[in-house]
Order: sequence, then C-alpha cells, then structure tokens
Amino acid sequence: MIAKPQRQNLIGNHLCRFFLVALFVTMLMTDANSDEPVVAIDVAKTSSCGCCLAWIDHLKENSFSVTSKNMTMGNLTQFKLKNGIGPKTASCHTARIENYTIEGHVPAREIRRLLTERPDAIGLSVPGMPLGSPGMDFGDDREAFDVLLIRHDGSTETFASYPGSK
Repeated sequence: MIAKPQRQNLIGNHLCRFFLVALFVTMLMTDANSDEPVVAIDVAKTSSCGCCLAWIDHLKENSFSVTSKNMTMGNLTQFKLKNGIGPKTASCHTARIENYTIEGHVPAREIRRLLTERPDAIGLSVPGMPLGSPGMDFGDDREAFDVLLIRHDGSTETFASYPGSK
C-alpha cells in the first residue's frame, strides 16, 4: 500500500505529464510564426515529382496539415478529371480541401483566401509549372503567373496575379 502523500505525488506527476503532452500536441497543431488555423489538405501526386514535395513543404510552413497519396499518372489524370481539372488548367499535382480542388503550385495565401471568401467554384489552379511559384522557387528568377478560379462550367477567371522578376 502506498502512503497517502506518496500517492498524491504520483497523481500530481501523472497530471503534470498529461498537461505537458497536451501542450506539446497543441504546439504541433499550430505554427508559432503564424496566427493561421491549421487546415487539412489532401494531395494526390506521382511518386517521382520533387516539386510536389516542395509545394507540400510550402503548405506545411503555412499551417496546413498535409496528407499525400502517390498515384500512377493514369490514376492521377482520372482524379484530376473527376475533380474538375481539364487540360487547360492542369499541372503536376491535385489537392482537395473541404469541397474545393487545388491544382498545381497555388500559393497558400490564395488557398486561405478561397476558404474565407467561399466562391461557388470548383477551386483554384496555377496551370503548368511556372518558375518562382511555391514549390518551383529555385533562386531569384520568377515567371509571372496567375492563380485561376475555376468555375463549375469550366470557365476561369484570374483570382490573383504574381509578377515576374524581370
């Protein structure tokens, strides 16, 4: 039988550990450099695409909780089509967040804006792989690129524009 003061000390130690674990988990769920809430996003990509991994890192740095799934190119193409992405808006990876599709190297800032404004749309796309977009940022050179809002009828409009470096 454990004496009462010793038992209370054991209980206190367990509570202290519980609160430390809870604090650690909370720290993992938030970015110390950001007031942005953590948002879950699912990314579909091929296993051989390094820029997809760099874009995922960009999302994680901006408080997104990312899960990714590697697919064959054929399955990824079918996934894109099923989620409203056609040849004119396609890029290398496709993500789903809430009820939206995110195609290509879309900056985290525009994804957050989409979730705030909640337009009636399929989602956002940065067609192709423009140099300087998130995940394609290798050095100081940047191509100008647009983030497109994809409407349900397949039409697009400029959601945001990013200037080039020259």
